[in-house]
Amino acid sequence: MSRKNSGSSTGEVTAHACCRVDLAGGTLDLWPLYLFHENSVTVNFGVNIMTSCRITPRNDRRLCLLSRDTQCDEEYLDIDALLAAKKYKHPLAAHLLRFFEPEGGLTIETHSESPAGAGISGSSALMIATTAALARYTGRKLSPEETRVIAQNVEAQLIGVPTGCQDYYPALYGGVNAIHLSADGIHREAIAVAPEEIEKRFVLVYTGAPRKSGINNWEVFKAHINGDKKVQKNFERIAEIAHGMHQALVAKDWSGVERLLGEEWKQRRTNAPTISTPLIEKLMAVARKNGGRAAKVCGAGGGGCVVFFVEEGSRQRVSEALAQSGGTVLPLEVARKGLQVRVS
Repeated sequence: MSRKNSGSSTGEVTAHACCRVDLAGGTLDLWPLYLFHENSVTVNFGVNIMTSCRITPRNDRRLCLLSRDTQCDEEYLDIDALLAAKKYKHPLAAHLLRFFEPEGGLTIETHSESPAGAGISGSSALMIATTAALARYTGRKLSPEETRVIAQNVEAQLIGVPTGCQDYYPALYGGVNAIHLSADGIHREAIAVAPEEIEKRFVLVYTGAPRKSGINNWEVFKAHINGDKKVQKNFERIAEIAHGMHQALVAKDWSGVERLLGEEWKQRRTNAPTISTPLIEKLMAVARKNGGRAAKVCGAGGGGCVVFFVEEGSRQRVSEALAQSGGTVLPLEVARKGLQVRVS
């Protein structure tokens, strides 16, 4: 069988990529939804909740797939055995190995600091890290955009539904991002906001309940494509909110950011009432009593993480109140760097 790659690295390759918090415009990044709304943009920022992939060459032809965070592992005699398999214990690594078809044996070990189903793009960040690691390992030179395309397309194969593009850009670049979505393509803009300004105004909380973003987004996607006028109208408003969020961040208009975050949440709930849960409602009420000004779920909701915008000086108080009310406060530090790949 001919292979896609002429050779493999003789050294160990390690890649790291960060997760993200989305502020506005999510789901619009699913093709072709953004083509139906003018000025479509998704706004997010990378957080130092990291994913990683390490690839180590072996002296035999075996492929060993390890996931540290899910504590699963599997092994194949060679690449042909992996290609012939129908099910995988570590499907993310397996699907990318199917794409790159490396020569020789290797051990591929992945890890994500994101809780399961948190809605902060842990799987997409890990896709970027693993795609970049395998590209370097197999000697394939990829641009950031080529890395994004492969990671997104293989993830769609993996989950069986369309995937949005926004999650891959914070993993590639870190920082605060506006992902512009238009007929001539996708364009990432770095928003010049000091990380400290974000860090003192936001709190990130995990509810302890995972959600299935692909399935939730797929239901809304189908409704939009099938001509549901209510959903289409709500997405028109979401596009307007995201455009406003971009402008507010550029202008350092924090009162505008607060207002638009609340508006985004209102529209999301109208689109899909199951986006919220009793615990999410409880946490939002607790936050309001302690200095929280606005909040929204991360990703498609129904569990996962919630991001809170808080009054200056109240971050610690809000965090403590949320922790006492059943939430798990996650570290929120804006990622200063994007994808990092090292060969040793």
